This record gives sequence, C-alpha cells and structure tokens, in this order.
Amino acid sequence: MDKYKNIILKQARKAKKDEFYTQLVDIEKELKHYKNQFRGKIIYCNCDNPYESNFFKYFATNFNALGIKKLITTNYIGLQDTEAHRIEINKVPDFNKDGAINLKDIEQLLKHKANVCTLLKGNGDFRSEECIELLKQADIVCTNPPFSLFREYIQQLMEYKKKFLIIGNINAISYKGIFSLIRDNKIWLGASIHGGNREFRVPDDYPLINAAEYRIDKDGNKYIRVKSVRWFTNLDYERVYENLVLYKKYTPEEFPKYDNYNAIEVSKTSNIPMDYDGVMGVPITFIDKYNPEQFEILGISNVRGEREHLMNGVKCESDCTYINGIPQFVRIFIKNKKVTHS
Repeated sequence: MDKYKNIILKQARKAKKDEFYTQLVDIEKELKHYKNQFRGKIIYCNCDNPYESNFFKYFATNFNALGIKKLITTNYIGLQDTEAHRIEINKVPDFNKDGAINLKDIEQLLKHKANVCTLLKGNGDFRSEECIELLKQADIVCTNPPFSLFREYIQQLMEYKKKFLIIGNINAISYKGIFSLIRDNKIWLGASIHGGNREFRVPDDYPLINAAEYRIDKDGNKYIRVKSVRWFTNLDYERVYENLVLYKKYTPEEFPKYDNYNAIEVSKTSNIPMDYDGVMGVPITFIDKYNPEQFEILGISNVRGEREHLMNGVKCESDCTYINGIPQFVRIFIKNKKVTHS
C-alpha cells in the first residue's frame, strides 16, 4: 500500500471513531427552541450522510413547516461511505398526498426536479474548498461535527461569521480559542442538555471493545453512550437565568488556596461558598449553572499545551493549578457578584 493510501486509511479510521449518529429525539428537543429562526434560511449540515443523518431527516420532514429556503448536506468519505455527495433540497412536495411530510416522501425527494444530488469532487471534508463554498452560502449550520476536530470546526464557523447549532463535548470549553468565546458571550450552551450521557448510533463495524456503555437493538443497530455531551450555539433563545442556591460557608480547611494562583479550590459547583468574595476555581461543568448576573468568569487553568490558560485575560506561566505540589483538574476561575454574609 502506497503512502497516499496509508494517509487516506488513517483518516478514515479516525473519521469512524467520530462517526456518531445523533438520536432524532435529542435533535427535536433542542431544535424546538429555535424554530422561528430557520424561516427563510439556508441550512447546511456539512457532516451528514443523508441516508443516516437524523439532522437531514429532521430538516427535510419539517422543511415546509419551518419555512426553510434551502437545505444542503454533504458527507465525508469514511469507512462507511464510498462517495461524497452534495444534496440540496429546495422543495419538499407531499408526494403521497396524505397531508403530511414523512420519510416515505423523503425517499422521493431526490427525484424531484427542484432538488439536486451530485458527487463532490473531493472527499467531503468540511475544510475542503468546495465545502467552504457551500458554507459561504449558508445562514445556519446544524450538525454533529467530528469531536476530534471540534476546535478547528468552531474556528471555521467563526471565521465565516456563521450562525450554528452543533453538538460537542463539554471539555471543548477548555480548548484554545473556544474558552474565550464562551467567556465573552460569543457562543453559549444550548437549551436541552445540562448533564448526563447521550446515546448515539454508530456504524455497523464500529468497535465496541472500548465503549463503556453500549447496546445492540433487535435489528442489529449499535448504540453507545457518550459522556458530557452538550449543544453549542450562537443562536439566541429564551434563556432563563436562575441564581445558584449557595449554602456553604468558606473555611480555609475545606477550600484550600492553590500554590500558584491567588484563588481557592472548589471541587463541586454545588459547594461554592456563599460568603467568599475572592477568586474561586470551579469545575468546567459550572458552565451548566452559569448565571452572568450572579457570577463573573475571569479565566481558566490549563492541563495541556493545546488548552488556553488565562487569568483575568492574561496568560498564566504555569500549565495548571497546584495544591501542595499536586496538579489539579482544569478549573474555571470565577467571582461571586452577590456575596452574602450572615
């Protein structure tokens, strides 16, 4: 096997590890918060095999109800796909005249003259020139991008000033270039997932040996459960902020200071002391409870070179926080705006 084929095979194997098909129920729960924002818009799902993707199925079956102008999907050539396609849906007729658009109608979509199905010249990578040209047309991008390329994917969306609603891992908050977007309120978490695991269908030949939790249904379809999944978006929705109820009081014994930062360690968000007015280091999952009226985000620590470590907007000299010389987990640095003393 020559060098080029080796590279393609490695890319395909990596893509297979990222090839998770989002459950339709999870898509429906989240997208219901943005329905009015899809009207008259071009929607692009650029990591989606239309024959497998529930994003495509959702937008295609709801094309008329949402008032979508155009739906575009492209798929990456992985181990499952032998060809990369561009599909454009411009019209969704009710073929069987039953008054509803369903999957039976979707099967006939590509036969309609208003819609387009063509082969891509390349492999369908979202970074390819032809996919970027499609991205430029889009108003909103909605998909489940490769988790391993999440940082690069977000950077591309921001570069082209696109609105988006995508799925990722909450640990992406600590990646270089993403934390600052969260801190500056340029992107935020979605409405429907704030903890727990989510189930994704995976390809038939996906190796389950390393999956902590999985199942195979009666039809032989494989599913795995993935931890710490969140929706990331820059689409507005009605966010109702609630103050986090605090009950703990500060003691130096329970909340030690870091060796290298003037901040205290708070190992659980629920344990944030009500009466401490200094800087605190809290877990990444604090973002699920973040209320900008109650707390101020100052920065984040670092455990890997690829992560951004800031303190009050200034890069820190150390890679991570330490207590008695022992490195700690990634921490977001915050201050309580509403300190209460009893």
